[in-house]
Amino acid sequence: MTQRVYLVVLLLCVRLTCPLATGIFMDKLSSKKLCADDDCVYTISLARAEEDYNASDCRFISIKKGQLIYVYSKLVKEKDSGEFWAGSVRGEQYGDHMGTVGYFPSSLVSEQHVYQEANKTVPTTVRNLQKP
Repeated sequence: MTQRVYLVVLLLCVRLTCPLATGIFMDKLSSKKLCADDDCVYTISLARAEEDYNASDCRFISIKKGQLIYVYSKLVKEKDSGEFWAGSVRGEQYGDHMGTVGYFPSSLVSEQHVYQEANKTVPTTVRNLQKP
């Protein structure tokens, strides 16, 4: 009897880990983004959160009203999509969230300072980083 219980538990564990191994398909937010440089690593602006936002999946960051956010890119709005920017929370008081880059709705922030224009249009495709 105990062998059956162990077998059932083992099968349940394997089944629960299988979706993690295969991944989850997520809709693409946009095919292009606006950046200050070709690699989207330079800060475009500093924005302040006007409302709280809880991240819906791993592509997004949660922000709290009043937080300052470094903006690195702005997704080009496409049909039936929201308008999102990519950035990271500013300041040591935000602990683990500082340095985490993710998307957030641009409608929930106000730009406080523009450092440089986002005049480079870059595709949002994943680059192959392996050497040929």
